[in-house]
Formats: sequence, C-alpha cells, structure tokens
Amino acid sequence: MTREELVNLFIENASKVSAETVRVTTDAELNGALTAILADTKSVFCQQDTAKEKSVVIPPDKRIDDYTGASVCIEEVAGAIAETGSLVCSSQGGKPIQAGLLPGHHVAIVSAENIYEKLDEYFGALGDSPPTNITLETGPSRTADIELTLTIGVHGPGRLTVIVY
Repeated sequence: MTREELVNLFIENASKVSAETVRVTTDAELNGALTAILADTKSVFCQQDTAKEKSVVIPPDKRIDDYTGASVCIEEVAGAIAETGSLVCSSQGGKPIQAGLLPGHHVAIVSAENIYEKLDEYFGALGDSPPTNITLETGPSRTADIELTLTIGVHGPGRLTVIVY
C-alpha cells in the first residue's frame, strides 16, 4: 500500500468513528485549519514539544499552560493505525498522555509518515525501547449503559479532530 493510500484509508476509517479529519501539507494550512477549529474555544493547551506543535499559533488570550483547565488540547500524536482509524498516543519524551484525553476536545496532529496499516506494524517499528504508556484513541469517547443509551464524552474527549500533516 502506498503512503497516500494509507493516509486515505486512515482518514476514511477515522471519519467512520466520528472523528473530524483535515489534511494539510504546510504550516500555513495547519494554522488556517486551527483558526477555524478554535474559533469558539476559550482555553487551549499545546505543550509545543515537537516541531509541528511549535508551528501552532494560538492567540495569547486562549493559551493556557495547564491541560487540566483546557477546553481543547492540541498535540502531535505518536502515530495512527489506518485499519481502525485509531490514534496512538504515547508517553515517550515525557508527554503527558492524559493531556489529550482530559479536555472535551482533542485536536491531534499526526504525521503522514507515522500512519501504519495495522497495529502490529506500529509495534514492530518501536524497536527495543517502547514507551512506558501507549493509549489508542478511536473516535470521540463513547459509552453505553445497560439499556444501550449511548453517551459521548464521559471517559474522554467528546470531540476529536485529527489533522494529518
């Protein structure tokens, strides 16, 4: 499967599980997409550890330094699985794994090069030093009670936006 086919399969499957998806190829496109996504947002957390996170422009009046009080978390995730439309969030490099899971809206940036066809391929690429914590996120959080009443956003973000860059 070519890289573009993997990206397209991931976007298709992420959309099927109710993730909003955006494809960008430049920092300008990334920030244009974020401007629209963050229009009605009050507080945004972005750790700005990676090059792509550092290119994110957040208005100073919306930026906060503590993800526990953020309504939106923007972060670059470790990878994605095309087969399921899942994101791979990792603690590698000291990333707070819960930063993207606590706020009501998770905006995940995933590098097109880090999209794997299957989960086994991702684990195979980790080598001898895997991170201590890996979380898979497949669409917005959803849960159902015994009567099958579906509720969104109880155990994680109720809204998930994935930007493939």
